[in-house]
Amino acid sequence: MDDLNFKLTQIGVVMLGVEQLARAVTFYRDKLGLTLKGQNEGFAFFDGGGVTLCLSEALARVSRGISGAVEVVFSVDNVRGAHKALAARGIAFTHEPRNITGPMWAANFTDPDGHLLSVFGPEGNG
Repeated sequence: MDDLNFKLTQIGVVMLGVEQLARAVTFYRDKLGLTLKGQNEGFAFFDGGGVTLCLSEALARVSRGISGAVEVVFSVDNVRGAHKALAARGIAFTHEPRNITGPMWAANFTDPDGHLLSVFGPEGNG
């Protein structure tokens, strides 16, 4: 390997520290609809469409704060439709669907541990 030309080119896993794994798994699986790929002591792994979302109790224990200046953004084809479906599942949004730039819209919410989450994409028809 040529050390001078080495580049990181792909994010494989995004790991979030969580206080209660069972509560977080219920949120991401049942409320958001992500597919649980596997789970072992203190960790859960979800299919994030090319990126694995890992929830970790251990990371929460060794971190100063559980949530920080990180936001997980879910790409969707219809922000208004995603907002409506998630709200029907009890998701409370911190920011309603709004135009961000050009044709792209976003709506923001948090998980039970306070991690910042959003849906992002075209407005859609609701």
